[in-house]
Amino acid sequence: MRVLVAGAGICGLATTLGLLRAGHEVRVLEEAEAPRLGGGAINLWPHGTYALRALGVETAKLGQRFSRLALRTATGHRVLELDLDTMTTPMGSETRATPRGTLITALASLLPAEAVGYGDGVVDAGTDRDGAWARTASGRAHRADLLVGADGVRSRVRQAVLGGPPAVATGVATWQGLTPAPFDTGATTTLTLGRQGDCGYMGAGDGLTQWFFDLPSTIDVPPSARLDVLRRRYGGWASPIPELLDALSPADIEIFPHTRHRVPVRWGAGRCVLLGDAAHAMPPVMAHGANQGLEDVSVLLECLESVALDEVVDVYSARRRRAAKVASAIASRSLAISGPRTLAQSGPLLRPLALAPRRVVTAGFAGMLKAVSARR
Repeated sequence: MRVLVAGAGICGLATTLGLLRAGHEVRVLEEAEAPRLGGGAINLWPHGTYALRALGVETAKLGQRFSRLALRTATGHRVLELDLDTMTTPMGSETRATPRGTLITALASLLPAEAVGYGDGVVDAGTDRDGAWARTASGRAHRADLLVGADGVRSRVRQAVLGGPPAVATGVATWQGLTPAPFDTGATTTLTLGRQGDCGYMGAGDGLTQWFFDLPSTIDVPPSARLDVLRRRYGGWASPIPELLDALSPADIEIFPHTRHRVPVRWGAGRCVLLGDAAHAMPPVMAHGANQGLEDVSVLLECLESVALDEVVDVYSARRRRAAKVASAIASRSLAISGPRTLAQSGPLLRPLALAPRRVVTAGFAGMLKAVSARR
């Protein structure tokens, strides 16, 4: 089977790897002139690392494994700590944090060099009775038996095939960076909550720390003033937040506005399917978007092996829709940076959670991950 893949991000490359291993002929059409290696680090939950291992990726070489997820208040009180190692055996894989560029490089290293066509992204696409087609920025026309839209939040394939409104801004932006570790985070990823919002940090391997702060996307300041904004909003929080801010420079801060797509009923049409952010863009809270994208890849590959090509869109959509909708809702509603919902993030309301046994909160978190995974 001949397949076109629009987009050479994590999901596009993972899909290509799986398709090539299944014996298909694949061509990736990517807008960027070279691999996009920026974007900080991401959490890979057990279902994410499982999907990568099934593709032949050596996940043990990706970033850093972590064993605990800690929740703190802005004043430094420990609220809860999850034992992530207890989820490794039942879910079949470990939890890791890895720079996005490291994962892109690992996937690309397993592909033949000629598989990806850089510098010529899809501008229009469609499907007909003979298969699918795509037209790129250079004017070239491509035909195949199947087109996979993995071209991100502003997907040209989604717009061409499904139409409808673009992803909408949520009003929140993550200010983040991947920098040399200012202190030892160990094997713990830490999230701190307060009435002003949230921040977090985790080791990402090779002496690097991924950190983030969430702020209103309406804040518009020149890059030179970004660190001052963070210090005014978060500088009074308990250690080690001030130490983290002291280790940063304005140039370390990248801003990523949050967006969200309506999760469609059908993830494509005819011989065209969508996956990743093209299907279900969601805020990067808890890295649900990246892990959902890897789930999409796994399920799509399974569908291509087990059902007729003309039935893939319906079967694939039905298998993925519910979990993606749940993940999108969690990512969009679990944290707040303004308004009445921030009351739930204040110290007095968070501290009673510390009374819950670790095994109970860990089991609850594992249950949430299973609810958004095809691996139950």
